[in-house]
Amino acid sequence: MNKIKDIREAVMSSNLSDNDKYYWGYMYDLGKSTIVPLLIEQGIFKAGDKVAEIGSAEGGVLHALAEAGASEAIGTDIAIERIQTGELITKIAGLDVKYSTHDIIGEEPHTEWHNRYDLVILRDVIEHLDSAYTALANIRKIMKPGGYLYVTFPSYYSPFGGHQHTLAGKALTKLPYIHYFSKGFFEFLIQSGRPQDIEEVMRLRNIRLTPDKFKKAALKAKLNIYREDYYILRPVFKAKFGLPALKMPSFLGIPPFNSVFSTESSFILQK
Repeated sequence: MNKIKDIREAVMSSNLSDNDKYYWGYMYDLGKSTIVPLLIEQGIFKAGDKVAEIGSAEGGVLHALAEAGASEAIGTDIAIERIQTGELITKIAGLDVKYSTHDIIGEEPHTEWHNRYDLVILRDVIEHLDSAYTALANIRKIMKPGGYLYVTFPSYYSPFGGHQHTLAGKALTKLPYIHYFSKGFFEFLIQSGRPQDIEEVMRLRNIRLTPDKFKKAALKAKLNIYREDYYILRPVFKAKFGLPALKMPSFLGIPPFNSVFSTESSFILQK
């Protein structure tokens, strides 16, 4: 039995709640089967690299990176309870992954993080942040010169960019593009969701992050755009639904097509 299988089985047979096991297992499997191979293929991760993930939650992706040879791995998140769960899982898994409760928008990165990391991951987080520029400028501080930042997010104008699918309740919330409706009608459609989820969905409506807005923020933060890709079917759909990743043809990777018809905007930035 190999080490990877041992770790997954150790976590799944632990006393953690079923909910914690589910979310960690999903992110771990996603990291192992999809994200780590993609980062290696794109030449931005190799054994021995120091890695940080912003918005790491329980650290499933970081555990996959640690198993793939990261010499150092740290996860940050604003959700203390998810950080605490990640620390428990790390002990169960027997991996050397560190955690820190940190707000990439509201707090300066710790001095010991400056110029330290070969790779930083910001996956499906930046569309929730009030200032993409502030986040990127702070992340730049912790990247090594020549280091990489891997960022993914759904454009607000993409089929489910309004995150309406995360709301419980009416079946209509599972339909694409309903966030295009007027504010009043959209609020009517999502009224059966949990109050905190509705609040977050309406925040996203105000932020409305698009690839163009992101690229302007990246350049303002003095990060070079090393690579950009747009997906009709996201790589994460392999883990979720068993579907293969499907990139958008390059001639459609321009506004408004890259914003409206892709389900993922994927960027590699370099310091």
